[in-house]
Amino acid sequence: MSQIDQTSPSAKAAQAGTPAKPDSFEKNLERLDAIVRKLEDAELPLERALELYEEGMGLSGICQQQLEAAEGRVEILRKRAGGKVVAEPFDPEARNAASEE
Repeated sequence: MSQIDQTSPSAKAAQAGTPAKPDSFEKNLERLDAIVRKLEDAELPLERALELYEEGMGLSGICQQQLEAAEGRVEILRKRAGGKVVAEPFDPEARNAASEE
Protein backbone atom coordinates (compact mmCIF):
# COMPACT_ATOMS: atom_id res chain seq x y z
CA MET A 1 0.00 0.00 0.00
CA SER A 2 1.56 3.29 -1.07
CA GLN A 3 1.38 6.39 1.06
CA ILE A 4 0.08 9.58 -0.48
CA ASP A 5 2.19 12.63 0.28
CA GLN A 6 -0.17 15.09 1.96
CA THR A 7 2.53 17.63 2.74
CA SER A 8 1.21 21.15 2.22
CA PRO A 9 2.85 23.35 -0.42
CA SER A 10 4.12 25.78 2.21
CA ALA A 11 5.64 22.95 4.25
CA LYS A 12 7.32 21.54 1.13
CA ALA A 13 8.70 25.01 0.38
CA ALA A 14 9.97 25.30 3.96
CA GLN A 15 11.65 21.90 3.72
CA ALA A 16 13.22 22.77 0.36
CA GLY A 17 14.16 26.28 1.48
CA THR A 18 12.41 27.85 -1.50
CA PRO A 19 9.82 30.62 -1.34
CA ALA A 20 6.28 29.68 -2.34
CA LYS A 21 2.86 31.18 -1.81
CA PRO A 22 2.04 29.97 1.69
CA ASP A 23 -1.21 28.23 2.48
CA SER A 24 -3.64 30.06 4.71
CA PHE A 25 -3.06 30.01 8.45
CA GLU A 26 -6.17 27.90 8.91
CA LYS A 27 -5.02 25.34 6.33
CA ASN A 28 -1.57 25.13 7.92
CA LEU A 29 -3.11 24.72 11.37
CA GLU A 30 -5.39 21.98 10.04
CA ARG A 31 -2.36 20.16 8.58
CA LEU A 32 -0.50 20.53 11.89
CA ASP A 33 -3.47 18.97 13.66
CA ALA A 34 -3.44 16.05 11.20
CA ILE A 35 0.30 15.57 11.79
CA VAL A 36 -0.20 15.48 15.57
CA ARG A 37 -2.93 12.86 15.20
CA LYS A 38 -0.64 10.73 13.02
CA LEU A 39 2.27 11.10 15.44
CA GLU A 40 0.05 9.81 18.25
CA ASP A 41 -0.29 6.49 16.38
CA ALA A 42 1.88 3.95 18.21
CA GLU A 43 2.16 1.87 15.02
CA LEU A 44 3.82 4.68 13.05
CA PRO A 45 7.28 3.70 11.77
CA LEU A 46 10.11 5.78 13.22
CA GLU A 47 11.28 7.15 9.85
CA ARG A 48 7.76 8.34 8.96
CA ALA A 49 7.37 9.86 12.43
CA LEU A 50 10.59 11.83 11.93
CA GLU A 51 9.40 13.06 8.52
CA LEU A 52 6.10 14.18 10.00
CA TYR A 53 7.85 15.84 12.94
CA GLU A 54 10.11 17.76 10.56
CA GLU A 55 7.12 18.86 8.48
CA GLY A 56 5.28 19.88 11.65
CA MET A 57 8.19 21.99 12.85
CA GLY A 58 8.33 23.73 9.46
CA LEU A 59 4.60 24.40 9.58
CA SER A 60 4.89 25.64 13.15
CA GLY A 61 7.44 28.23 12.00
CA ILE A 62 5.24 29.26 9.09
CA CYS A 63 2.23 29.65 11.40
CA GLN A 64 4.32 31.75 13.79
CA GLN A 65 5.36 34.03 10.93
CA GLN A 66 1.75 34.30 9.77
CA LEU A 67 0.62 35.26 13.27
CA GLU A 68 3.37 37.87 13.57
CA ALA A 69 2.41 39.33 10.19
CA ALA A 70 -1.24 39.46 11.22
CA GLU A 71 -0.33 41.08 14.53
CA GLY A 72 1.56 43.77 12.63
CA ARG A 73 -1.53 44.52 10.58
CA VAL A 74 -3.88 44.76 13.50
CA GLU A 75 -5.06 48.26 14.22
CA ILE A 76 -6.55 49.38 17.48
CA LEU A 77 -9.32 51.93 17.36
CA ARG A 78 -8.98 54.39 20.15
CA LYS A 79 -11.34 57.12 21.16
CA ARG A 80 -9.54 60.42 21.56
CA ALA A 81 -10.53 63.27 23.88
CA GLY A 82 -12.52 65.07 21.18
CA GLY A 83 -14.66 61.99 20.56
CA LYS A 84 -12.74 61.34 17.38
CA VAL A 85 -11.99 57.72 16.54
CA VAL A 86 -8.55 57.18 15.01
CA ALA A 87 -6.69 54.08 13.93
CA GLU A 88 -3.30 53.42 15.47
CA PRO A 89 -0.84 50.67 14.54
CA PHE A 90 -0.81 47.77 16.95
CA ASP A 91 2.23 47.94 19.23
CA PRO A 92 2.43 44.90 21.54
CA GLU A 93 5.39 46.39 23.43
CA ALA A 94 3.47 49.54 24.37
CA ARG A 95 0.36 47.52 25.25
CA ASN A 96 2.36 45.23 27.54
CA ALA A 97 4.02 48.21 29.25
CA ALA A 98 0.64 49.87 29.82
CA SER A 99 -0.90 46.72 31.29
CA GLU A 100 2.04 46.32 33.72
CA GLU A 101 1.47 49.76 35.26
